[in-house]
Amino acid sequence: MTIWVPSLKAFNGPRYRAIAHAIEAAIRAGTLAPGERLPPQRRLADALGVTIGTVTRGYAEAERHGWVAARVGSGTYVKGKAQASVFNPAASPDNASGIIDLSLSLPPPHPLRQASLSEALSNLSQSEPALERGVTYQQAQGRQEHREILAHWLNSLGMPLMADELLITQGGQHGISLVLHTLLRPGELMAADSLTYPGAISAAQQACLKLVGIGQDDEGMRMDLLEAQCARQPPRVIYITPDQNNPTGVSLSESRREQLVALAKQYDIWLIEDGVQYLPVEHRGTPLYLLAPERTFFVFSTAKVLAGGLRIGVLRAPLSQHEQLTAGLRAQSWMVPPLMIDVACHWITQPAAETLLAWQTQELVARQLLTAEWLQGYSFSGRSHGSNVWLTLPEGRRALELCDRLLQRGVRVSSAEPFCVGSTPAPQAIRLCIGAAKNRPTLTAALSVISECLAQPPLAQATL
Repeated sequence: MTIWVPSLKAFNGPRYRAIAHAIEAAIRAGTLAPGERLPPQRRLADALGVTIGTVTRGYAEAERHGWVAARVGSGTYVKGKAQASVFNPAASPDNASGIIDLSLSLPPPHPLRQASLSEALSNLSQSEPALERGVTYQQAQGRQEHREILAHWLNSLGMPLMADELLITQGGQHGISLVLHTLLRPGELMAADSLTYPGAISAAQQACLKLVGIGQDDEGMRMDLLEAQCARQPPRVIYITPDQNNPTGVSLSESRREQLVALAKQYDIWLIEDGVQYLPVEHRGTPLYLLAPERTFFVFSTAKVLAGGLRIGVLRAPLSQHEQLTAGLRAQSWMVPPLMIDVACHWITQPAAETLLAWQTQELVARQLLTAEWLQGYSFSGRSHGSNVWLTLPEGRRALELCDRLLQRGVRVSSAEPFCVGSTPAPQAIRLCIGAAKNRPTLTAALSVISECLAQPPLAQATL
């Protein structure tokens, strides 16, 4: 079997950089296609007459520049053109470039978001106590009155929590990272759904943890596979989004929630329950933090219901871990900016917050129905009130090829690669963040392009 072997004669500098430049040149020339696996490092080293370390550094350099992505236990793969900006928070939907960005899981735009922020800032600018709080230090876990306001709000959303259980964080991502960095040691094992939120994967990698993906089906994480993993090597922590898996939208069944908690107790495993992807209470299951309060950390934030830019979240933690987590929070950032907490707390106490969430709930239902109409005949999943849709591609279609084609047509979506945990093979599927579109006409335009591209043969076949 032949492998790709570049000529390094045309590239100056150290050999590892020459390898990285050769990879870039091959990708630009089409010799290496999106999704293609690079040769194993040992085989390429033998073919080029260099050390394995040189090839490893070359692959790492190419990854640093965004041309390839390494997958633990699986290899290094060529990125598609559309992947470089997938999960780039600086990218905005429907921006000046004309791209309809459905790659980021965002709440539907609405003028009330900006109006509510404006009203909160105006009000706080006239409040002497708020201004004083904004320029002074506070407790690392947040002021008691702020935590009480947030707890009252969460209870109104169907999340029974007490103020004393909460720490205020700089968003949900910070809450995940805080738990991993504070309570786990480098090298310990974290388990998650085989497809899961890329931010959790990044947080685990930053904490130098080992990652293992547990297979899923239409009831969520498979408990038989988790039990087998526990018998081999119990994870120290399990990260899970039980109400709405990101990206597939699958919900963990009630029976499996009970099995998960039983295994966690048997093997003394921490649970991180991520509830940031908001659903109405009647569409959620029993919270894990109610089933196993002594070992569950619940993460929530304002990102998907108010505005991602606020960066205000809460971490519900067992009281036994508060002292250690507070010390970790203080070490990371000393405290969350009090002014931003005041903005969020003022916002959620105003009638506009309830009006906005009610509108968003119905808007997402309408967008899910609209998406289902355009994707008739294809295999897809998503919650009726969720902001994401997971589209499994027909036989013979490759996700990276479709992502690149869609981007050429002005629509950005996410392939499966960023969601894969550990050595999980990437399925040929894409995630559509239907909440991110500016409005329904914009979403319709994007879905029309997606439908057209799905009906066309893959690019490789189209040129035959």
